[in-house]
Amino acid sequence: MDNRPIGVFDSGLGGLTAVRELQRLLPGEDIIYFGDTARVPYGGRSRDTLVRYARQDVAFLRTFDLKAIVIACGTVSTTALDVLTEENDIPIWGVVEPAAEAAAQSTKNGLVGLIGTQATIRSGAYERRIAAEAPGVRVLSRACPLFVPLVENGRFRPGDVVAETVAAEYLEPFQDAGVDTLVLGCTHYPLLTEVIGNCMGPGVTLVNVGEKCARRVAERLGGMAALAEPGRRGESRYYVSDSVEDFSRLASIFLRQDVAAEVTQVDIWRY
Repeated sequence: MDNRPIGVFDSGLGGLTAVRELQRLLPGEDIIYFGDTARVPYGGRSRDTLVRYARQDVAFLRTFDLKAIVIACGTVSTTALDVLTEENDIPIWGVVEPAAEAAAQSTKNGLVGLIGTQATIRSGAYERRIAAEAPGVRVLSRACPLFVPLVENGRFRPGDVVAETVAAEYLEPFQDAGVDTLVLGCTHYPLLTEVIGNCMGPGVTLVNVGEKCARRVAERLGGMAALAEPGRRGESRYYVSDSVEDFSRLASIFLRQDVAAEVTQVDIWRY
């Protein structure tokens, strides 16, 4: 048993998709979450900048005595996971592997769609992993840079005309191609699940990268005998690099619980 917390980070709100699933699967675990809201979005940054940001995010989280770190960010997972793993002496897990494996197993017609940030699509990481799992599967990919700002501004509910218009434009090529599986390759995107699902229709499976990552984390901690002791009640604390109020409001809506008292602002440039 290991009662030390799990560290989770993302560029903003998106990583809460992984946090919510971790809280559901592992209610006894303490979670330390960092959202780099002052520098969101990450998707259009260069690799050097992303590695620098990711190192700072991890350095802040390492001020706590953690048992593992989860990169709940598709962009960092595809560009900096190898660097962070090499530089740290605790397990660090990203979102790509479990989501890509789920997509490869899900598709029936061999056509998988992938949406993500510009950096994620540029990396080709999902395509390589899907090809390794199912060589015959064809992956159609597209960057959707406006989705992250929409989510960060609370524009992710069905009926939001702006969100629905942007989604319709981004997703039209996947509808035309007839994909039967769509990977939401950024942890922000699952907050748009209903909007995206309404566009794609019930015949298309949406792969939630935050959810798949959380399930893999639960499996690996269990395999390492590193889960918290049975019967304890975990606590979550949230840290952001910009406005506490904006994050608290949207996080409380998404997590369906008031988190305002657990949110603290930090100066990420110190790390």
